[in-house]
Amino acid sequence: MAGLIQQLQDNVLRYITPAIIFPVLLLAAIFCFFAYYWYAMCPKEGTLEWISMASRKPRPFTFAGKRHPMTKKDALPLLLLTAVYAFSAFWSLGSFTAPQSFAQLAAGSSATFSLKEEADITSLMYYTGLNTGAYTLETSADGENWVSLWAKTDDGGKVESYYWADGTGYSPSKAVSQKYSLLFKWQEIVPTTPVHAKFLRITAIPDSGKDWLELGELALYGADGELLQVAYTDGSAAALFDEQGTVPAMPTWYNSGYFDEIYHPRTAYEHIRGIYPYEITHPPLGKLIMSLGIQIFGMTPFGWRFMGALFGVGMLPLLYVFLKNLFGKTAVAACGTALFAFDFMHLTQTRIATIDTYGVFFILAMYFFMYRYLTLPAGTSFKKGALPLFLSGLMWGIGAASKWTVIYGAAGLALLYFIGLYFKLRDWPQDESAPRFGPWLVKTLLFSVLCFVLIPAVIYTLSYIPYALARDGLTLENLIRQMWENQKYMLTYHQGVHDVHPYESRWYQWLVDGRPILYYLDSTSGASQGLKCAFASFNNPVVSWAGLLAILACAAQAFRRKWAKASFFLVTAAGAVTALVKVNGILDASLEPYVRTRNLALMILGVVLYLAFGALAIHAFPQYSAKALFIVVGYLSQLVPWLLIGRTTFAYHYFPSVIFLVPAICYVFNDLMERRAKGWRIALYGLTGTATALYAAFYPVLVGIMVPTWYTDSFIRWLPSWPF
Repeated sequence: MAGLIQQLQDNVLRYITPAIIFPVLLLAAIFCFFAYYWYAMCPKEGTLEWISMASRKPRPFTFAGKRHPMTKKDALPLLLLTAVYAFSAFWSLGSFTAPQSFAQLAAGSSATFSLKEEADITSLMYYTGLNTGAYTLETSADGENWVSLWAKTDDGGKVESYYWADGTGYSPSKAVSQKYSLLFKWQEIVPTTPVHAKFLRITAIPDSGKDWLELGELALYGADGELLQVAYTDGSAAALFDEQGTVPAMPTWYNSGYFDEIYHPRTAYEHIRGIYPYEITHPPLGKLIMSLGIQIFGMTPFGWRFMGALFGVGMLPLLYVFLKNLFGKTAVAACGTALFAFDFMHLTQTRIATIDTYGVFFILAMYFFMYRYLTLPAGTSFKKGALPLFLSGLMWGIGAASKWTVIYGAAGLALLYFIGLYFKLRDWPQDESAPRFGPWLVKTLLFSVLCFVLIPAVIYTLSYIPYALARDGLTLENLIRQMWENQKYMLTYHQGVHDVHPYESRWYQWLVDGRPILYYLDSTSGASQGLKCAFASFNNPVVSWAGLLAILACAAQAFRRKWAKASFFLVTAAGAVTALVKVNGILDASLEPYVRTRNLALMILGVVLYLAFGALAIHAFPQYSAKALFIVVGYLSQLVPWLLIGRTTFAYHYFPSVIFLVPAICYVFNDLMERRAKGWRIALYGLTGTATALYAAFYPVLVGIMVPTWYTDSFIRWLPSWPF
């Protein structure tokens, strides 16, 4: 018992850091904000408002209502927010230069070259291209006696150092590595001692099953740190030295790929070149969108990141219009758009060349158009409802062909669609001017099958054209075969992703910003000046924490009857506990007793707090709203599937849910404005201003600016689990 108590004490002490004051103050402010919201929304017993509400006949629960249009006064905040965010997103997005010509070396082939004059080679840099394997690099002073570059590794295969030695009688050294995790990156090699040379020879050794390797550029440095000039190259080596101006001072995230950029930009580039892709774990369309930026700006970091950043900017006008349609208030739409614009994950995820951005954009778009459809009153002609229904299905089809997470959102979309149909059936007008419900329903259902099944299926299949072109040719039979085989592979692959990762996290950590994913860390190049460069993906705490409480407030207002409200909180609590125990295994017998005890205590505490907040919300918010239901369904449709998934997961999997946290906060903003609560402007702009200030404070660890270590340790590393 004493040991258990000591472990608990040690664990608590880990959280006592100088920066802990900031989350404590922010949480206190957020709780004060929601206490103010509760106070503002509760009519005082015995007042005229209380009597009116008690005697009022319950209004129908329906989505139908006014879709508030954009006005002239919306132009300035929309343009200003979009411009400010666009500047922060595109600033230092990536290098505009990188080697574009590659020397393609067949298996076992060599390329030779010579320096203008003999020199001591102290280090080298190289830029990798397609295919994996390694190279043997040899040098000679006279063209007859050669020494090879060798790598010394530890027992785990990690390179400890490089050195030059005679390789006669030994297998090829393979010191210049081109693993899949190193592609389209600058690599630096600094041997322990220099080598005096005039001639060099590089030999390609592709991995098994590969016929060739591509190398973009090779840079050799002399004793003074200057680039050595090459006097002669044979034809196969010419591309290694034709773009020496692209060689950076050092490899960084700015001039090289990082994290999952080793997969998706490579695949986009392979599609451009008609090569069957290496990464086939996601549908192709997201990489095809990414390839547009590469075709415009070249295979450069800016080129492969451009489309993601552009889509990130494009989310803001779409969200603004959505929020204005929902609530009809410029202040609410502007503040909500600011919250999303200045959310950390929105910035970080749209600046990295992965496909999540495209999925989130199309999820937002498909829910926007579904909302436009649902708000049409019962009795609206089929023709008037066809366009938003078609656009919602189109966005869902394009999104699903970009990433499977969009498919999760389809469950919520379908639920809202059928609830809307029920409301229209219930409220269908009986006068002769309205269309007959039966024919309208038949046409609507058939059209919905076209929009949400047939058209998406065609889009999804057509996105595999690059696969078919690269393997066996473009025929309908081959196209369908390539698509179907990839579905089986993807399902098997994602079921088998269980590798331990230092920055993995689970859904319950996402809810509270518990474990960001670190994308990049450089703590060595600026260490002598007390500097470091790091950036991670996580949420703005204002959006994360206030959004979670706002979702609970919306959940309490998403149902009309108290028993339905209570049932929601009880069912979701039971589902969460089941997922924690059965899927996440937080009480597995293989865990240490201390860990199991801690997990059990935290789970019980979490459930108690959740149900307590639920009970409080049910009491505080007796009103109900279809808008609240819409927001909660959208949020849960993206979150709940992750409760059932046991594979390795990361914080960025929460990104699609974030687009519903913001409308939930805006729902609260709208209530405060409609109630004309005293001081609502302070609450509204204060919360938004706090999020904006945090965006500015955390900006260095979102985009990779070199900052003093004292700044991260004392001001922005709020929790020990935040890894920057």
